[in-house]
Parts: sequence; structure tokens; C-alpha cells
Amino acid sequence: MKICVTATGRDLNAQVDPRFGRCQYFVIVDSDTMTFEAMANEAIAAPGGAGIQAAQAMVNKGANVVISGNIGPNAFQVLSTAGVKIATGAYGTVQEAVEMYKGGTLNMAGGSTVAAHAGMGATAPGGGFGMGMGMGGGRGGGRGRGMGMGLGIQQPMPSQQPQVPQAPIAPRTKEEEIEDLSNIASRLENDLEEVKKRIEELKKR
Repeated sequence: MKICVTATGRDLNAQVDPRFGRCQYFVIVDSDTMTFEAMANEAIAAPGGAGIQAAQAMVNKGANVVISGNIGPNAFQVLSTAGVKIATGAYGTVQEAVEMYKGGTLNMAGGSTVAAHAGMGATAPGGGFGMGMGMGGGRGGGRGRGMGMGLGIQQPMPSQQPQVPQAPIAPRTKEEEIEDLSNIASRLENDLEEVKKRIEELKKR
């Protein structure tokens, strides 16, 4: 069985990210062997529809179960329609969340636990930041590139749905922050190269 856990890092010791659509990483675990693969959440910087994009990505990966802190209505709709089970209220490490699911101690969501766009609310102390750039050419052609990463813990927006209590997430280590910032720097360098190429293309016209 493939279990997808939203996480702040890339391995079984990473903390559970309480957000789904705007989590930092997905760690997909084989519940029988505990082997896993990690993938960055490409929807984290999406201006809208992050939950839908993230949910579709997990459906495409063949996940049988999704474990997170909370789940929004759009993501819930995509996952439930595809037959993916949804467990909420997870905390601790990815491995602990999987063990909690296998032990039957997580809440099985029968609906969303936060309002739509809850992951775009204010960040807790510690802050967050995002950055992105886009470019497009005329004559029917265009391209766009965007990226972003939040380094704070997102707080859900008010909702009529009951909220699941969340355990505090441990602070990020210096090494984890350096790795994330290095990845951002690399992606910005790639974006800059694309901008330069585009400028040269326009000059030649």
C-alpha cells in the first residue's frame, strides 16, 4: 500500500507538514517495506488551485492513502473521487504518522477539515517567503516560470468545520534551511539564464 505523507523534509524522519496543497514535500511510503520516495510539491507556489494540483499529483503517483494535518475541500474532492483514503490530524515524523495510520489512531476524513485556500493564510512566527518570475513572448508564444517556498507554519483560516488540534512542529535545522535556500538559489539562476536567453532572442528579431 502506498501512503503519501505531507512533510517538511525528504525522508522518514522529516516532520509532518500540517498543510496539504502547500506542503513542502510529499514522502510516499510503502507500508509493507517502509521504503519511500520523496518529491517536492510543485504546487506550493501556485497562485490558486494548489490543493487540486497536489491531489492530482498524488492520484497520478498511485497513492492509496494521504496523511496530512488538514485537508481542504478541493483536494478532498479530487482524492475521494479517485478512491484515495484521507487521514488527518497527523503530527510528529513521517514514520510516526505512518505507524499511527497503521495502528488506526488517525482520523479518517469524511470531508474537508479547513476552508478553501486555508494554506494561503498568515504564517506563524518564524515567517515565510516566496518568490517567482514569469516571462512571455508575443506572436502567440510565451513561457512562464514561477517558484516559491514558505518557511513558516501556515495557520488555517477560520472555518465552520471543526479544527483538528495540531502538535507543534519542531524547528527546522540549519542544514535543512541551507539545503532549501541552496535549491532556491539554483532555481533562480536557471530563471535568470532563461531571461537572458529571451532578451537575446528578442534582440535578434
